[in-house]
Amino acid sequence: MRQQIWIHWLLAAALFTPLPALACATCGCTLSSQAATGYAAETGQTGSSGWTLGIEYSYIDQSQMRAGMSAISPAQAAVLTNGVSGASAASPGPQEIEKRTINRYTNVALTYAANPEWNYTVILPYIDRSHGTWGNVSGDRINAANVSDATASGLGDMQWIATWQGWLPTHNLGLQLGVKLPTGAYGNQNVDTGIPVGRSPTLFVSGPNAGAPLDASLQPGTGSTDLILGAFYEQPVSQNLDVFVQGRYQVAMFEQLNQPGANFRPGNLGVLSLGLRYEKHQDWTPQVQLNVSRKSHDMGALADATDTAGTVIYLSPGISVRVLRTLGVYTFIQVPVYSQLDGYQLFPRWTGTVGMSYGF
Repeated sequence: MRQQIWIHWLLAAALFTPLPALACATCGCTLSSQAATGYAAETGQTGSSGWTLGIEYSYIDQSQMRAGMSAISPAQAAVLTNGVSGASAASPGPQEIEKRTINRYTNVALTYAANPEWNYTVILPYIDRSHGTWGNVSGDRINAANVSDATASGLGDMQWIATWQGWLPTHNLGLQLGVKLPTGAYGNQNVDTGIPVGRSPTLFVSGPNAGAPLDASLQPGTGSTDLILGAFYEQPVSQNLDVFVQGRYQVAMFEQLNQPGANFRPGNLGVLSLGLRYEKHQDWTPQVQLNVSRKSHDMGALADATDTAGTVIYLSPGISVRVLRTLGVYTFIQVPVYSQLDGYQLFPRWTGTVGMSYGF
C-alpha cells in the first residue's frame, strides 16, 4: 500500500523543473520532475507538514542546425540568408549563423508543505552555458577564423511557486501560481548607441566579437519578471500503472530592458507533459514521458525575433530509484521526435537529466 501522505506532498514538491531563459525553442529542459522522482522519497514526517529538497542537473548540447522540420548545414543556412561574398542572399538577411551551444542547468529547489493542500517552493538555478557563433557571415566564411566564443555562467532567475491541492479529497489534482524574478545577470548593448545595458552581461572572449556582449537571450537571466501558471493531475489506471498530465505556462509581465534601442522581452513558453509509470516494484520505477513545448518569438531591439520560436516534442524514458526511505534519485534521456522551428536554430540530438529528492 502506498503511503499517501508523502505521495501528496511530492506531487507538488517534485514539480520544481524551471522553465529557463531560452535562446531558442529547443534549449530548455522540458522534463517533468513530478514523474522523474516517481514519489521515491518521502518527507519522513508523520504530521501534516514537511520539507523536500530537490537537486537536478540537465545537459543539453545544441550541435545540429535545423530549419522547420529538417536539418541544414551552417554553410547552407549562411548562403540562404547572407549570400556569398559579392553575391546576394536568396532570402532577406543578414542573419546570425550559430555554431554550437552547450547548456548545463543545475536547479536547487526547496519545498515546504504546510498541509496536504498547500505547499510553497523556491527554485534557484545555476546556468553554465558555452556558445559559439559565426555571426552574420556569408556562406563562404564559415570557418574557424570567424568563430566567436563566450561562456555565460552564474545564478539564473529565481522562481517562487505556490501549489494548491485542495480541489479533490485525494489531493491528486494541483493548481500552481508562481513568479520568476530577474535575479540572473542580463543585458546586451543599445543597438543605437552601443552603450552596454543590463546587469553584468556576459561578453564574448574570443573571435571577431571579442569584448561585445553575448545575445540577450543567452545570458543567465532575461531581465524580466514572469508570471507562471500550472496544473497537474495524477491517477492510477491499473494495479501497477500510474499516469499523469502536467501543464505550465510562463509569460513575461515586466521587463528591466525596456528602453528604445535596448528593449528585450522573452517569448511566452508553454510545456505540456504526459507520463506513464510502472510501479510494480517498491524501490525502482521505470517510466516514460512525452514532453511538448511551444515557445513564441522573443521581442524587442535586442531580440533575435527570427530564430527563437517553435514547437518541439521529446520522448523521455527514465527510471527512479528509492535509495533510502527519504531519498530518491532519477535519471532520464530525452530524444526529440518532432520539431517545427522558425528560422534557423541549433537543436539537440538528445538531452540528459539526473536528479535527487530528499524529504525531511
